[in-house]
Amino acid sequence: MVRSDSKNPDLDWSQVRETVKLLNLSAAQVDALMQESELSVNTLTESFTNIAESMQLIHDHLLALDTSDTKDEVLDCCADTHAKFQKAIIAFQFYDRMQQCLQHVTSNLRNLSALVENPDRLYNPKEWLDFQSQIRSRYTMESEKLMFDAILQGKSIEDAIAMRDAHETIESNDIELF
Repeated sequence: MVRSDSKNPDLDWSQVRETVKLLNLSAAQVDALMQESELSVNTLTESFTNIAESMQLIHDHLLALDTSDTKDEVLDCCADTHAKFQKAIIAFQFYDRMQQCLQHVTSNLRNLSALVENPDRLYNPKEWLDFQSQIRSRYTMESEKLMFDAILQGKSIEDAIAMRDAHETIESNDIELF
C-alpha cells in the first residue's frame, strides 16, 4: 500500500507525518556530518605525529648538546612542541564538544519526532514541558543553557547565539590549557 505524502496527498495525508520525515532528515544530516568530522581526527593525528617528530629532534639535540647553537635549537624545538601541543588540545576539545552537541541535536530531533507523531503527546502541554526540561537537563555548559532559555523566551536565533557567544568569550578567558 502506498502511503499518502506531500507529492501524492489523499485523505490519509498528514502534516504531522511530513514533519516527522523532515525531523528525521535533519537527524540524518547531523549524523552524516558527524561521520564527516573525521577530518578533525585526521588533524589531531597529524598534530601528534608532528609533536612526536619534534620530540625526537629535541632528543637528538640533547644528545649533541655541546654548543650554544645547539642549545638555541633545543629551545626552539621546545617552543615549537609546546605550540603544537596547545593546538592539539584545542582541536580535541572542539571535536569533543562538537560531538556532544551533535549527539544532543540528533537525540532531540528523534525525541521530537516521537512526540509529534503521537497525538496523545502532541496536544499535551505537560509532554512538551517535560521534553523541554529533558533537553535543558542534558546541557553541561552554561552558554548552552542561556541559548536554550533565550529561544524559549521567544528571542530571535541571532540574539540567542549572540548571548551564547558573549558568555563563551567570558568562559574562554577562564580556560586553562595543560
